[in-house]
Amino acid sequence: MSSSVQLSTSSTRWDARLWGVLLTVSVVVGLDALDVSMVAVALPSIQAELGLSTGALQWIISAYVLGYGGLLLLGGRTADLLGRRRVFLVAVAVFALASLLGGLVDDGALLIATRFIKGLAAAFTAPAALSIITTTFHEGPARNRAISIFAVFGASGYSAGLVFSGLLTEVGWRWTFLLPVPIALAALAAAVKLIPSYQPQTGGGYDFPGAITGAAGSLLLVFAVVEAPEIGWAAPRTLISFALALALLVTFVFIEKRSKHPLLRLGILRSGPLARANLGGATFFGAYIGFQFVVMLYLQTVLGWSALQTALGFLPAALIVAFGSPRIEPLIDRLGTPRTILAGVVAHVIGYALFLRIDESSSYAGSVLPSMILLGIGFMLAFSSLNIQATNGISDDEQGLAGGLLNTSIQVGGAIGLALVTAVLTGNAGGATGPAALLNGLAPALTVVTGIAVISVLVALSGVVGLRRAEARTPVAEPEFAAAE
Repeated sequence: MSSSVQLSTSSTRWDARLWGVLLTVSVVVGLDALDVSMVAVALPSIQAELGLSTGALQWIISAYVLGYGGLLLLGGRTADLLGRRRVFLVAVAVFALASLLGGLVDDGALLIATRFIKGLAAAFTAPAALSIITTTFHEGPARNRAISIFAVFGASGYSAGLVFSGLLTEVGWRWTFLLPVPIALAALAAAVKLIPSYQPQTGGGYDFPGAITGAAGSLLLVFAVVEAPEIGWAAPRTLISFALALALLVTFVFIEKRSKHPLLRLGILRSGPLARANLGGATFFGAYIGFQFVVMLYLQTVLGWSALQTALGFLPAALIVAFGSPRIEPLIDRLGTPRTILAGVVAHVIGYALFLRIDESSSYAGSVLPSMILLGIGFMLAFSSLNIQATNGISDDEQGLAGGLLNTSIQVGGAIGLALVTAVLTGNAGGATGPAALLNGLAPALTVVTGIAVISVLVALSGVVGLRRAEARTPVAEPEFAAAE
């Protein structure tokens, strides 16, 4: 790592430059998360003005997920090879431009295209942002504290997007696209001034065959997962898409084994903590995104809440994350990431299980709020810990890759979880969309959510067992006694 990146973080008191770097990249990642949810509430207004079909409408969401989840690995490695500062600046500029265009276009296809470009830009900003933090702050308490603050923006962005969308849609749906523009431009200006330069240390040469097969395989996998609930999991097009994605990803692995300059150094996957962080992140977010989808439908369709009321229903969880995440670092330092991840995913399992008892007469305070509180506590404990565990012990020139791997796992896991929950919900509803039909599919869908979360508990538990074994093997230093005179 170049000396220009080595800002001093040995003290618990950081200077203005360090705070500026941290807040700048955190704001951008918060924008990535905010953009996912802010458009969701505005979909009915978009459909009415542009005359989109339901199938086209869902691609306003899915196009973003496709670009984001499909290209994260490429984005992370690009940050390592070309320089994380350079990649971050270009991607933020593209994100701002695509946001502006999305607020101005009058054609559904163009709107979907801008959403894909925004997802693509986010696929490069997210791993670059995480690697900027992990290479700016030394591993240990300083980095843990920085990642905990970083996690506030990523975790709160989705809930904040729901609230902003409810307000902005009252004025006009285009404002949900235009709001990120000035924020992204301000972050870009701050990044140019504050983020230190970085000279990549990897040798010359680029893995173009690996980049092509890896990106194509990831894009096709996410595309197949997103499309499957609508056209059918056993439909020929779905099966062909999965088969082609598998073939491309297997080819990618063979290329990486033989490449002198691999896009993904396969040896990085031998790290047990990193592998558990990625698998845990995928199952954690698969359950979380599926649960949010079910609850949003329940609150609006069954209880008759408005979009803004629904957004405010998630506010307790967002507040716990916002106020708790910056203060979680001492607990992570004391207990270790395996234990805090386990506590977080257990909190989510309990929260999901409690929601299984709801019906059309359930009250928010008695039935919904307890799950929201557990959701916030679980996210506060697990999200920062997953980011820390996925990057600890990784060399600086592979921090972008590690960040890209984790974010890819999160996005693909979220897409798969949402697809499974949607399929179960619509299958049990028998094609109907009313409150009674939704209630018929609610319990099976929540059972799937809880089952995915249980898998994340098992993954986290394996990490705790491994930690205990490592602690048991660590010899205890014998006390030294002064020689008797």
